[in-house]
Amino acid sequence: MNIFVAEFVGTALLITMGAGVVANVILEKTKGHSKDGWMVITTAWALGVFIGVVVAGPYSGAHLNPAVSIGLAVAGSFEWALVPGYIAAQVLGAAFGSFLAWLVYKDHVDATPEPALKFAPFGTVPAIRNYSMNFISELVGTFVLIFVILYSTGASLEDDSATPIGLGALGAIPVAFLVWVIGLALGGTTGYAINPARDLGPRIMHQILPIRGKGGSDWAYSWVPILGPIVGAALAGGLYLLLGEGNMG
Repeated sequence: MNIFVAEFVGTALLITMGAGVVANVILEKTKGHSKDGWMVITTAWALGVFIGVVVAGPYSGAHLNPAVSIGLAVAGSFEWALVPGYIAAQVLGAAFGSFLAWLVYKDHVDATPEPALKFAPFGTVPAIRNYSMNFISELVGTFVLIFVILYSTGASLEDDSATPIGLGALGAIPVAFLVWVIGLALGGTTGYAINPARDLGPRIMHQILPIRGKGGSDWAYSWVPILGPIVGAALAGGLYLLLGEGNMG
């Protein structure tokens, strides 16, 4: 599988599961509808990462997240020339994944009157809107994700047959646990995008899909789940280099 196709497919699978579980818990008249679904949501997002990594890992390293690509590039362990292609594939995959989740739950989206709940499967919104603190939340959550990945993998390729650097180098099960604990511990403030593609692609789909009574796509907030993860990833990669762990070759 081509590396960019792998990133598209892996990210699409991740977002289909992630947006799907939010729809199942949040939207009305689903069998999973619950007012107390945080554990269900964080667990399914973690397992969604597992699924994406299993499929994409052997081919692209399973970044599935622009923050991962940028963090690894800052650490000197991924080619900057590949970053734009990876990010494009990830954003497109995320958009397609959110479309599939919407298609599955379309009747329930239509049956839910509140625009905010219709939006929930597509993009993140903060529990308390404070842009500076929301930014810090996304930065810290993503920093933890990237820093742990860097130290878990050593951020280096041992030989040509090694799994490419990314979430896949950590392993599907460990990375699922990593994403799970970040959601449980740090996700309650913003919904823990920790992934610009996860938010941007689905937010674009919410904007363009013919969803009855959907309201706005909250573009005023959209910069937070984009810039917060990017800065967090860059800081993690930079600190990894500062501590003398990175590869500059």
